[in-house]
Amino acid sequence: MRKVGQISLKKKMSVNELVEEYEKAGVLGAGSLAKACSIFEEMLLKKATIFLGLSGPLTASGLRNSITDLINSNYVHVIVASGANVVHDMIEAFHGSHYVGSFAADDVKLCEKEIGRIGNVFAKFSDFEVFEREVQKMLSSIGENKRKNLSVKELLWEFGSKIRDKNSFLRAAYKKKVPVFSPAITDSMLGLQLFFFSQKNELVLNAVKDMKDLADIVFAAKKTGAVILGGGVPKHYILGANLLRNGIDYGIQITMDREEAGSLSGAKLEEGISWEKVKTKSSLATVIGDATVLFPLLVASVKERMHAKK
Repeated sequence: MRKVGQISLKKKMSVNELVEEYEKAGVLGAGSLAKACSIFEEMLLKKATIFLGLSGPLTASGLRNSITDLINSNYVHVIVASGANVVHDMIEAFHGSHYVGSFAADDVKLCEKEIGRIGNVFAKFSDFEVFEREVQKMLSSIGENKRKNLSVKELLWEFGSKIRDKNSFLRAAYKKKVPVFSPAITDSMLGLQLFFFSQKNELVLNAVKDMKDLADIVFAAKKTGAVILGGGVPKHYILGANLLRNGIDYGIQITMDREEAGSLSGAKLEEGISWEKVKTKSSLATVIGDATVLFPLLVASVKERMHAKK
């Protein structure tokens, strides 16, 4: 047995130096985060095809630039996002904003002021109105023949090609040719706009078409890894696709859900072994905690390690 090391803090220590102290302790959440950093580093060194799963309101909660930075640094190769993360990326791209609010806010008063609440993040209705107008313009600019059989990936690349905000993860994904899948896209404000547009215009969104692109990526990969923030549909879409190759080789998830309820979001990655969505000899880390706290630490630590190896 290894003794638990004591975490030592010093002036001007880097993020990775802090994570290395966590590794020295090796227990509880500190040990899990340190393990996750090492697994992410190994994914990159082994040139695995890396899937990034984004559930919840991450782009509205301050993680947008971190996601974009990973794409620009070639640290992720496939994005699977909830519709909400796409919507809030686009709201920022159209010069909208998200605001620091409170869990204890009076929701009746917020509604009267035309402000929506996402936990302790506020969003103005007026920014959604701009979003709606811009989305309708973007959809109109896509050729009608193309609109007759659009995959979700193709649609999101179309949006990315038209966005000028350098901090947009959709723009970065388009420029880097990183596919963005959003299998539950209709369950979002964007889905509502797609419906409105389709009432007067030709628009067929073919989600099954995405599966061919996804399968090609999985079959072509020598190794696959997943970095999953939250759970839900993005997590299942990533793991389900990797069923085609008997599972992922590497996996990291950051979640605040628990496994006792039987939900996918709270399930340990090891559960996927029983379904052949995760390989029996895979390297896995489940980190219990808030992704807005832990994901930036993960990214900063791994970037520091990879930079040191250049």
